[in-house]
Amino acid sequence: MSRKLIQCLTVVCWLGFQMDGEAFNPNVTLGSPTLKMKPTKPKVFPCTPALLHPCPPIPTLLAQSATCPSDVETLTSLMLRDLPNYANRVIQRSRPVNEEIDINLYIIVAGRAEFQPLTLGPGSYNSVTTANVEPPQQVFFTTLERQYVEGGAIETQSFHWLFLTHTDSGWRLALMFTRLGSASPERPPTPPRESSDGIMGRAVQLWLRDCRVGAIQVS
Repeated sequence: MSRKLIQCLTVVCWLGFQMDGEAFNPNVTLGSPTLKMKPTKPKVFPCTPALLHPCPPIPTLLAQSATCPSDVETLTSLMLRDLPNYANRVIQRSRPVNEEIDINLYIIVAGRAEFQPLTLGPGSYNSVTTANVEPPQQVFFTTLERQYVEGGAIETQSFHWLFLTHTDSGWRLALMFTRLGSASPERPPTPPRESSDGIMGRAVQLWLRDCRVGAIQVS
């Protein structure tokens, strides 16, 4: 048998195996002029932090929040709900740089909001440039504080007087006064003192900042 005939029979047998169920490799077909792979279903890989399979972005708090309320009573209700957490974070962050702030002091609750403004006294002067400016909104509220000392815990009340102004960019703290309570019922609270840079004043400013950018949950 000639060499040419043997080569022809070999090709015919190989073609017969490929066409007979493709037993050797079902993913291979004949093509022209070369062999081509059948298209396979793409694999779905789980998302990972790696760049190869990045995960889709997670919705942030900003996307789930609403606009900061323009009504001062609604605004105050939301603020008092969150204010203890804000104030306690201010206390924790201030501890390393200010040893006078006691780490054992915690704000438990804020409430009892009142909106009836107090008169600032006679003789107030309104200039021509400020005569048509809306006066600040006055807000009063109380906080319950707990301080842990040797032998137990002491709870006191503090009384806060806020002046809030509504600007084109949202609500801002103009001024704040605080009367510190006493653990003894016989001792009255301290006289009002300016507290815009105190624990509660900074907590109010931080909350108003988050409210202006829509980072406060309304429910």
